Amino acid sequence: MAPYLEAGRREAGCDEAGRGPLAGPVFAAAVILPEDFHHPLLNDSKQMSEKARDTLRPVIEAEAVAWAVEAVSAEEIDRINILAASITGMQRAVRRLSVKPDFLLIDGNRFRPFDGFPYRCIVHGDATYASIAAASVLAKTYRDEYMRRIAADYPQYGWERNMGYPTKEHIEAIRRYGLCEHHRRSFHPKELEPTLF
Repeated sequence: MAPYLEAGRREAGCDEAGRGPLAGPVFAAAVILPEDFHHPLLNDSKQMSEKARDTLRPVIEAEAVAWAVEAVSAEEIDRINILAASITGMQRAVRRLSVKPDFLLIDGNRFRPFDGFPYRCIVHGDATYASIAAASVLAKTYRDEYMRRIAADYPQYGWERNMGYPTKEHIEAIRRYGLCEHHRRSFHPKELEPTLF
């Protein structure tokens, strides 16, 4: 994993977690790491165990030059669409950084210019650059923590296990109990579409 795209430049890695679920916000993070940052566990958060992510989160928070995490609610996702919500979350996280970055490294292939920041979109960036991987860890751990918290109020959906993703259990629970305030109304899996017959 590369420590940076260009040496001597203050780069903020940006990533999100939660584009695919049926419930809960999308979380986005921005992280500026020191150029010499290294941790053997650091990888794309989807490739890491929950234990590894939980181990890394306080290390990233303590050693980063700056970091920020933002959530975009299900209601806002429904209003502006999930791609726009993901980009908006990353932009908000960048704006909240205590140190202004010189350049943004964006995971994925879509972004919108804002505030004059130069940036590059990098497909599989979370498996390529340390700052994006660190952002993916923060976004994922903060989102999972949030989903476990709201799962206590809606135990019928099993969010502490499925994190709002369209698992068989979650889809069956929606069929049985309907949607709640945390569900996204703008998209749903084929299994929940009304039958034509």
